Amino acid sequence: MARVVLCAWGSYGDLFPYIGIALELKRRGHRPLLAHSEFYRTLVEGLGLEFHAVPPDIDPQDKAFIALALSTQGPKVLFSRIAASVRESYAAIDAACGDADLVVTHPATPAAPLVAQKRGLPWVSTVLAPISFLSAYELPLFPPYWLAHLYRRLGPGFAGAIVKAGKWTTTRWVAPVQALRAELGLPPAPNPIFDGQFSPLRTLALFPRVLAEPQPDWPANVDRTGFVSYSGPDEMPTPLVEFLDAGPPPVVFTLGTSAVGLPGTFFEESAKACELAGVRGVLLVGRYDAERPTNLPSGVIAVDYAPHAELFPRAAAIVHQCGMGTLSQALRAGKPQLAVPFANDQPDNADRVNRLGVARVCYPGRYGSSRVAAHLRELLDRAQYGTSAKAIGLTVSREDGATAACNALEEVLRSSIRRPS
Repeated sequence: MARVVLCAWGSYGDLFPYIGIALELKRRGHRPLLAHSEFYRTLVEGLGLEFHAVPPDIDPQDKAFIALALSTQGPKVLFSRIAASVRESYAAIDAACGDADLVVTHPATPAAPLVAQKRGLPWVSTVLAPISFLSAYELPLFPPYWLAHLYRRLGPGFAGAIVKAGKWTTTRWVAPVQALRAELGLPPAPNPIFDGQFSPLRTLALFPRVLAEPQPDWPANVDRTGFVSYSGPDEMPTPLVEFLDAGPPPVVFTLGTSAVGLPGTFFEESAKACELAGVRGVLLVGRYDAERPTNLPSGVIAVDYAPHAELFPRAAAIVHQCGMGTLSQALRAGKPQLAVPFANDQPDNADRVNRLGVARVCYPGRYGSSRVAAHLRELLDRAQYGTSAKAIGLTVSREDGATAACNALEEVLRSSIRRPS
């Protein structure tokens, strides 16, 4: 069977979909290999999957890294860091592809397409969120948000000019990638942050289909697989199970796997909001002892982590940062949501679930107990939120992203020959 090298980079949320795909590939008899930062080796190998370390290495629990990733300059600094390490990344991925039949790329692995093209291997690109398509017909939400809404109202012609400006502005960020491409003797290609990341063979959109319809300026050969549901190897903590069994469904508060490292007063305000709204609460506080809230009111429990796929269906509502993994599990659970987006794709994701009628939005700077309690009462008391969330949950729960993604990969394997792509 086929050797499939899956390349990814970033947080746990960036890794989990590829673990889900790799596990399904292995179940089908293929030989998947995950290429990612050394930090994740123990997790991946513990699942019985092969792993190959690729720089730049990161510690997703490092607070300096989290602060950088969530800052307004985060995309620029992170992509510049990735580009600066492209030669080391290329060498590592090339070593991993010695017996590869297919390469799968992540939006932040610009060295991977170079390896595939140089080796003449078929490759399939992936995106985790609609923002990666940067469509002028459905312009993503970005700061300043009021201006982005104005650009949308001016139509795709004007929005297209904004898109072009963004692509031009970021050209300098990835200059080392384009320089390496030229040295390898590969033909010129568009900006690897945008059009250059997409394979001519297939692009897998690994997010729930309800979040975005195909647009005229999407790349060719996009396959909307739906969400790949994998939320880690952790089990539900016994105290949490006992808490859930002892009363009505609680509101779950989580900041995913990144923002949880710098929560500010999020958990304290959340606990107070539960008191004000008259609801029970579950706080997923991460493994940062310094950030663990104290003196919680009765009816509120704090635990490090719980698998979202098991916890969310037992919630009354879910308050989260709108990372795609957390958001997708919340949609699948069919629960109303309060979106608290921090940065990167999160504001656009929040805007999309708000437009679906299943969520309200509260930005971190406005996150206080009184406001959050009011949002929660709206979400729980207005039937339209629960009705819409349940209907969309049924739709999303029918998706099997891992199966659809592996079907697409096998189709590419069957139809491809080893030639420069």
